[in-house]
Amino acid sequence: MRDIFRDDFGFKHVDAGEGWLIFALPPAELGIHLAEGPTFESGVRHRLTLMCDDIGATIAELRSKGIEARGEPRDESWGMTTTLLLPGGVDIMLYEPRHPTAI
Repeated sequence: MRDIFRDDFGFKHVDAGEGWLIFALPPAELGIHLAEGPTFESGVRHRLTLMCDDIGATIAELRSKGIEARGEPRDESWGMTTTLLLPGGVDIMLYEPRHPTAI
């Protein structure tokens, strides 16, 4: 996971020792909402989600670095979304929002 955030996503970082990399994230938002309804997976209580400006271009860039997406982007009421499949079985949602952003 560290290699992906460092090498593939290109986040700046410092090595804090003992295996810790501390990442400087780009401007970020924190979204909190109810985890109920037809679009939510049963038992899922939290999810790491990355936003992008152009989901097609971002998927193409990540594929060139060996990161795959699960299927084609889906059109949801709040934006275009897909799930990135990271090594080690980790899924991260990627989406291009339609809603206003705080940044």
